[in-house]
Amino acid sequence: MKSIEAKVVVLGSQGVGKTSVVIRYVGGMFSKAVSPTIGASFFTYKMTLNNYRIKLQVWDTAGQERFRSMAPMYYRKANAAMLIYDLTSADSFYDIKDWVGELKKNVDTPIVMCLVGNKCDMSDCREVTSIDAEEYASTIGALNHETSALKNTGIDEAFLQVAQQLIKLYETSPNSGLHTVDTADHSSPAPAPTDTGDTFRLASQATPPSDSSQCSC
Repeated sequence: MKSIEAKVVVLGSQGVGKTSVVIRYVGGMFSKAVSPTIGASFFTYKMTLNNYRIKLQVWDTAGQERFRSMAPMYYRKANAAMLIYDLTSADSFYDIKDWVGELKKNVDTPIVMCLVGNKCDMSDCREVTSIDAEEYASTIGALNHETSALKNTGIDEAFLQVAQQLIKLYETSPNSGLHTVDTADHSSPAPAPTDTGDTFRLASQATPPSDSSQCSC
Protein backbone atom coordinates (compact mmCIF):
# COMPACT_ATOMS: atom_id res chain seq x y z
CA MET A 1 0.00 0.00 0.00
CA LYS A 2 1.22 3.52 -0.83
CA SER A 3 0.82 6.70 1.20
CA ILE A 4 -0.03 10.05 -0.39
CA GLU A 5 0.22 13.38 1.38
CA ALA A 6 -1.60 16.26 -0.30
CA LYS A 7 -2.05 19.94 0.45
CA VAL A 8 -5.66 21.11 0.13
CA VAL A 9 -6.50 24.83 0.33
CA VAL A 10 -10.00 26.07 1.12
CA LEU A 11 -10.76 29.37 -0.60
CA GLY A 12 -13.75 31.69 -0.76
CA SER A 13 -15.24 34.94 0.49
CA GLN A 14 -15.97 35.77 4.11
CA GLY A 15 -19.09 34.18 5.54
CA VAL A 16 -19.59 31.41 2.98
CA GLY A 17 -18.99 28.70 5.59
CA LYS A 18 -15.46 27.55 4.77
CA THR A 19 -14.53 26.84 8.38
CA SER A 20 -17.89 25.19 9.07
CA VAL A 21 -17.42 22.85 6.11
CA VAL A 22 -13.89 21.91 7.21
CA ILE A 23 -14.83 21.38 10.86
CA ARG A 24 -17.86 19.32 9.84
CA TYR A 25 -15.63 17.11 7.70
CA VAL A 26 -12.62 16.82 10.00
CA GLY A 27 -14.37 16.92 13.38
CA GLY A 28 -17.88 15.75 12.52
CA MET A 29 -19.50 18.73 14.25
CA PHE A 30 -21.25 22.01 13.53
CA SER A 31 -21.35 25.22 15.54
CA LYS A 32 -23.05 28.50 14.72
CA ALA A 33 -20.49 30.28 16.92
CA VAL A 34 -17.52 29.91 14.53
CA SER A 35 -15.24 32.94 14.61
CA PRO A 36 -13.85 34.38 11.35
CA THR A 37 -10.54 32.81 10.38
CA ILE A 38 -7.48 35.03 10.83
CA GLY A 39 -4.80 34.22 8.27
CA ALA A 40 -5.38 30.48 8.00
CA SER A 41 -6.17 27.41 10.09
CA PHE A 42 -4.56 24.02 9.55
CA PHE A 43 -6.17 20.59 9.87
CA THR A 44 -5.15 17.07 8.88
CA TYR A 45 -7.39 14.21 7.81
CA LYS A 46 -6.48 10.61 7.00
CA MET A 47 -8.32 8.03 4.94
CA THR A 48 -7.71 4.75 3.15
CA LEU A 49 -8.90 4.66 -0.47
CA ASN A 50 -8.13 2.45 -3.48
CA ASN A 51 -5.12 0.83 -1.79
CA TYR A 52 -3.71 4.23 -0.86
CA ARG A 53 -3.34 5.80 2.55
CA ILE A 54 -4.09 9.47 2.05
CA LYS A 55 -3.26 12.32 4.39
CA LEU A 56 -4.94 15.60 3.52
CA GLN A 57 -3.31 18.76 4.86
CA VAL A 58 -6.28 21.12 4.84
CA TRP A 59 -5.56 24.87 4.93
CA ASP A 60 -8.65 26.92 5.73
CA THR A 61 -7.86 30.47 4.60
CA ALA A 62 -9.39 33.76 5.72
CA GLY A 63 -11.96 35.33 3.41
CA GLN A 64 -11.75 38.92 4.65
CA GLU A 65 -10.34 41.40 2.17
CA ARG A 66 -7.62 42.53 4.60
CA PHE A 67 -6.13 39.02 4.58
CA ARG A 68 -6.28 38.49 0.80
CA SER A 69 -2.64 39.53 0.34
CA MET A 70 -1.60 36.70 2.69
CA ALA A 71 -3.43 33.99 0.76
CA PRO A 72 -0.69 33.14 -1.79
CA MET A 73 1.67 31.96 0.94
CA TYR A 74 -0.90 29.36 1.94
CA TYR A 75 -1.85 27.97 -1.44
CA ARG A 76 1.54 27.76 -3.11
CA LYS A 77 2.36 24.12 -3.88
CA ALA A 78 -1.26 23.14 -3.24
CA ASN A 79 -2.42 19.88 -4.80
CA ALA A 80 -6.15 20.60 -4.48
CA ALA A 81 -8.43 23.57 -3.87
CA MET A 82 -11.94 23.64 -2.43
CA LEU A 83 -13.55 26.76 -3.94
CA ILE A 84 -16.44 27.50 -1.60
CA TYR A 85 -19.24 29.98 -2.23
CA ASP A 86 -22.59 30.62 -0.57
CA LEU A 87 -25.30 29.59 -3.01
CA THR A 88 -27.59 32.23 -1.45
CA SER A 89 -25.07 34.93 -2.44
CA ALA A 90 -24.38 35.58 -6.11
CA ASP A 91 -21.50 37.91 -5.16
CA SER A 92 -19.67 35.09 -3.37
CA PHE A 93 -20.05 32.95 -6.50
CA TYR A 94 -18.61 35.69 -8.74
CA ASP A 95 -15.69 36.09 -6.32
CA ILE A 96 -14.62 32.51 -7.06
CA LYS A 97 -13.28 33.70 -10.42
CA ASP A 98 -10.76 35.90 -8.60
CA TRP A 99 -9.62 32.98 -6.44
CA VAL A 100 -9.19 30.80 -9.53
CA GLY A 101 -7.12 33.54 -11.15
CA GLU A 102 -4.90 33.73 -8.07
CA LEU A 103 -4.45 29.96 -8.08
CA LYS A 104 -3.36 29.97 -11.70
CA LYS A 105 -0.80 32.69 -10.98
CA ASN A 106 0.67 31.04 -7.90
CA VAL A 107 0.42 27.27 -8.49
CA ASP A 108 2.66 25.93 -11.25
CA THR A 109 1.78 22.22 -10.92
CA PRO A 110 -1.47 20.41 -11.80
CA ILE A 111 -4.18 21.01 -9.20
CA VAL A 112 -7.53 19.38 -8.46
CA MET A 113 -10.25 22.00 -8.09
CA CYS A 114 -13.67 21.46 -6.54
CA LEU A 115 -16.41 24.10 -6.74
CA VAL A 116 -18.54 23.88 -3.59
CA GLY A 117 -21.89 25.63 -3.21
CA ASN A 118 -22.48 25.69 0.55
CA LYS A 119 -25.76 26.28 2.43
CA CYS A 120 -27.89 24.11 0.15
CA ASP A 121 -30.27 23.70 3.10
CA MET A 122 -31.34 27.29 2.38
CA SER A 123 -32.59 26.56 -1.15
CA ASP A 124 -35.50 29.01 -0.73
CA CYS A 125 -32.89 31.81 -0.62
CA ARG A 126 -30.83 30.50 -3.56
CA GLU A 127 -29.22 33.09 -5.84
CA VAL A 128 -26.93 30.69 -7.76
CA THR A 129 -28.56 28.00 -9.86
CA SER A 130 -27.21 24.48 -10.12
CA ILE A 131 -26.92 24.95 -13.89
CA ASP A 132 -24.78 28.08 -13.54
CA ALA A 133 -22.49 26.33 -11.06
CA GLU A 134 -22.15 23.25 -13.26
CA GLU A 135 -21.37 25.34 -16.33
CA TYR A 136 -18.70 27.36 -14.53
CA ALA A 137 -17.13 24.25 -13.00
CA SER A 138 -16.93 22.77 -16.47
CA THR A 139 -15.13 25.83 -17.87
CA ILE A 140 -12.36 25.61 -15.24
CA GLY A 141 -12.16 21.81 -15.18
CA ALA A 142 -13.40 21.56 -11.60
CA LEU A 143 -15.54 19.09 -9.72
CA ASN A 144 -18.90 20.49 -8.63
CA HIS A 145 -20.77 19.82 -5.38
CA GLU A 146 -23.45 21.41 -3.23
CA THR A 147 -23.11 21.08 0.52
CA SER A 148 -24.64 22.04 3.84
CA ALA A 149 -22.40 22.22 6.88
CA LEU A 150 -25.53 22.60 9.02
CA LYS A 151 -27.22 19.45 7.68
CA ASN A 152 -23.98 17.58 6.93
CA THR A 153 -24.96 17.16 3.30
CA GLY A 154 -22.52 16.49 0.46
CA ILE A 155 -19.32 17.29 2.37
CA ASP A 156 -17.95 13.74 2.64
CA GLU A 157 -18.76 13.17 -1.02
CA ALA A 158 -16.92 16.33 -2.11
CA PHE A 159 -13.72 15.52 -0.21
CA LEU A 160 -13.90 11.87 -1.23
CA GLN A 161 -14.07 12.79 -4.91
CA VAL A 162 -11.16 15.20 -4.45
CA ALA A 163 -9.14 12.34 -2.90
CA GLN A 164 -10.03 10.10 -5.86
CA GLN A 165 -8.86 12.79 -8.28
CA LEU A 166 -5.62 13.21 -6.33
CA ILE A 167 -4.91 9.50 -6.77
CA LYS A 168 -5.67 9.82 -10.48
CA LEU A 169 -3.41 12.88 -10.69
CA TYR A 170 -0.56 11.00 -9.04
CA GLU A 171 -0.96 8.01 -11.35
CA THR A 172 -1.23 10.01 -14.58
CA SER A 173 0.88 13.15 -14.11
CA PRO A 174 4.62 12.83 -13.39
CA ASN A 175 4.73 16.57 -12.63
CA SER A 176 1.89 16.53 -10.11
CA GLY A 177 4.12 17.33 -7.14
CA LEU A 178 2.55 14.44 -5.22
CA HIS A 179 4.86 11.90 -3.61
CA THR A 180 4.17 8.47 -2.14
CA VAL A 181 5.86 6.09 0.25
CA ASP A 182 5.38 2.33 -0.05
CA THR A 183 4.42 0.46 3.12
CA ALA A 184 5.66 -3.08 3.59
CA ASP A 185 2.58 -4.86 4.91
CA HIS A 186 -0.47 -4.70 2.63
CA SER A 187 -2.61 -6.62 5.09
CA SER A 188 -1.97 -4.54 8.19
CA PRO A 189 -4.60 -1.98 9.23
CA ALA A 190 -3.93 1.71 8.81
CA PRO A 191 -2.18 3.24 11.83
CA ALA A 192 -4.10 5.33 14.32
CA PRO A 193 -3.64 9.11 14.18
CA THR A 194 -0.48 10.23 15.95
CA ASP A 195 -1.55 13.71 17.01
CA THR A 196 -4.68 15.47 18.16
CA GLY A 197 -5.07 17.28 14.85
CA ASP A 198 -5.55 14.06 12.88
CA THR A 199 -8.85 12.40 12.01
CA PHE A 200 -8.96 8.94 10.45
CA ARG A 201 -11.79 7.28 8.56
CA LEU A 202 -12.00 4.50 6.00
CA ALA A 203 -13.27 6.42 2.98
CA SER A 204 -15.30 3.49 1.70
CA GLN A 205 -17.27 3.52 4.94
CA ALA A 206 -17.96 7.26 5.02
CA THR A 207 -21.68 7.86 5.24
CA PRO A 208 -23.12 11.23 6.28
CA PRO A 209 -25.22 10.93 9.45
CA SER A 210 -28.72 12.32 9.48
CA ASP A 211 -29.20 15.74 11.09
CA SER A 212 -32.54 17.09 12.16
CA SER A 213 -31.29 20.63 12.81
CA GLN A 214 -33.56 23.36 11.50
CA CYS A 215 -32.22 25.84 8.97
CA SER A 216 -33.04 29.51 8.72
CA CYS A 217 -32.59 32.01 5.90
